[in-house]
Amino acid sequence: MAQISMDDRQVKDLLKEAILELFEERRDLFYQLFAEVIEDVGLAQAIREGAGTERVNREEVMRALEQAA
Repeated sequence: MAQISMDDRQVKDLLKEAILELFEERRDLFYQLFAEVIEDVGLAQAIREGAGTERVNREEVMRALEQAA
């Protein structure tokens, strides 16, 4: 069995090429990935902001959600 030897630069170039090809062929997967990341960042920020605020009960939350809808 033959062995293939590649330096770091070749590996990096091949990886870049593979990622670009994947991005071009499957944009939908990247869109979903980035959408989830943005949602997670937003949720984490909301949790941090809410951690220092006054607590409210479930009924108040549900009422606010119903009014927003």
